[in-house]
Amino acid sequence: MPDIIQLLPDSVSNQIAAGEVIQRPSSAIKELMENAVDAGATKISVIVKDSGKSLIQVIDNGCGMSPTDARLSFERHATSKIRKTDDLFAIMTMGFRGEALASIASIAHVELKSRRNEDELGTLVLIEGNEFISQEPCAVPEGTSFAIKNLFFNVPARRNFLKSNSLEARHIIDEFERIAIAHPSIAMTLSMNGLETFNLPSTNLRQRLVSIFGTQYNERLVPVQEETSLLSVSGFIGKPEFARKKRGEQFFFVNHRFIRDAYLHHAVTNAFEELLPRESYASYWLFIDMEPSRIDVNIHPTKTEIKFEDERSVYAIIRSSVKRALGQYSVTPALDFETEKNFDVPYAMRHQPPQKPSVTINTGYNPFERERVSLPVTNWEKLYEGLNSTPSQRIAQDDQNSAKHVLIPADDQVKSILREENYFQLNREFLVASSPDGLLIINQQAAHERILFERFNREAQANPAGSQQDLFPQTLEYSASDSQLLTELEPDLKSLGFDIRPFGLHTFILQGTPSIIEQGSGKEVIDHLLESCRSDSANVKLNVKEQLAKSLARNLAVRKGKILEPAEIKALISDLFDCEKSFYGIDGKPCTILLKTDELRNRLS
Repeated sequence: MPDIIQLLPDSVSNQIAAGEVIQRPSSAIKELMENAVDAGATKISVIVKDSGKSLIQVIDNGCGMSPTDARLSFERHATSKIRKTDDLFAIMTMGFRGEALASIASIAHVELKSRRNEDELGTLVLIEGNEFISQEPCAVPEGTSFAIKNLFFNVPARRNFLKSNSLEARHIIDEFERIAIAHPSIAMTLSMNGLETFNLPSTNLRQRLVSIFGTQYNERLVPVQEETSLLSVSGFIGKPEFARKKRGEQFFFVNHRFIRDAYLHHAVTNAFEELLPRESYASYWLFIDMEPSRIDVNIHPTKTEIKFEDERSVYAIIRSSVKRALGQYSVTPALDFETEKNFDVPYAMRHQPPQKPSVTINTGYNPFERERVSLPVTNWEKLYEGLNSTPSQRIAQDDQNSAKHVLIPADDQVKSILREENYFQLNREFLVASSPDGLLIINQQAAHERILFERFNREAQANPAGSQQDLFPQTLEYSASDSQLLTELEPDLKSLGFDIRPFGLHTFILQGTPSIIEQGSGKEVIDHLLESCRSDSANVKLNVKEQLAKSLARNLAVRKGKILEPAEIKALISDLFDCEKSFYGIDGKPCTILLKTDELRNRLS
């Protein structure tokens, strides 16, 4: 039997490596920018066309390469970062494997120009799909210019799996922001399709964050600084009142390398315990500096995951550092043990004898008062009228649990409920309506979300919906990433009734909003829409208008705790029964249940 194991050709092995390292255009930009940082550049320029599919060019003023190094850099595992095994445990550079350039060259047309300071002429190297084309001297500035054209030209399957230009552009902006935040002392620019997206001068970390995320972030940042024998922690956290509804602004950098670590994220979240509203996420930009021998950065091809030698100690230090920063800058309530206790007691009561505690009872308390429920006391008896009758009805069975049934009243029953006002509000959260078959209980928030969703969805499909013009148009400023997302959503927002248009770099003018939105609250609604779409971009692309309608419905629906007047309850119940899916919320869960008369008898007998 002949031998069947053989070595792969370099072209095949490089394409396999490219599949791990270069997943999309943003991956190539990350590798080239990190090489520029390692080259000691003080200025890096990134030029992108067609979201990196046509052109990616990274220009730096770093140390440059000799003609021999320029040619050798495209060989697999050729690197200037390590020489021996021990160097793997002392890595302080961004790149070190020597796989990036070889991987890029195997799937694109590559043009490299580079010159060292001591050389009069630089060198030009051309490679197409791992095939060396030419190398010749050329006149170029000091530093390196690396151009990638026609990415994935020889791997059509990979190219077909790329997302839309707008989504790929957001990935590029994300990678650029991470490297820009990690190295604020390096001036960086990003141009996309001839338009300048970022122009970041050399500065400190606070100013770099403000330049990227907007001037409003200057008041939101709380500095963090801690030195220990194991590591040092620095950077900023966001104040609790500016927490976001979705994740996104959470950055960890270890030795200036961006990483993802759920364990360390939990440490920060734990430090914010009891300070954040429910389902909110704190923002943070934290830098961890420690001896490279205590971490392993060689466990993931893209180097976004690392392994700590003492994970628990790192967790404890991160948590305590964030807690200390929150307390030090009066973000969290604190006890002042040096305050004179007498000042805590009103002056008129300081010299009065202590009083025994007492309990008072309000004998006139009535649970059916208007401030408790939205029904006049005279109508409560109607809740129990006609419980023994059994009119015709339709039953809808829950697909997830065949034992649960939801009552769908006939039209005449709905009219009876509304005409006789057999309904009231319970605990400012539920609507209770009497029916001949029992008690119909409605979740007011979920029901209103269903009503608004179907309304917005119909208006979006009508294209365009009506819009009310604001007396004073609002100016909206966003980060580059949010601006890109808003530009992508702009046509669909207009179909929902938003009159919004670009107004300069990362700035928009909002001149009109849907009629259902309160005047002046358009910016807040759009902020919530961006928040929802930012973390759910995959689903948004499946049906943009439907996802926007869902997000808008969630933002505008009445919340539990809001008192509804009888007229509002009547309108909500009427609108709910007019919906196509009256008894299910937009999350697929029932928003209405029926407590049948027989069940009530069994429970009370």
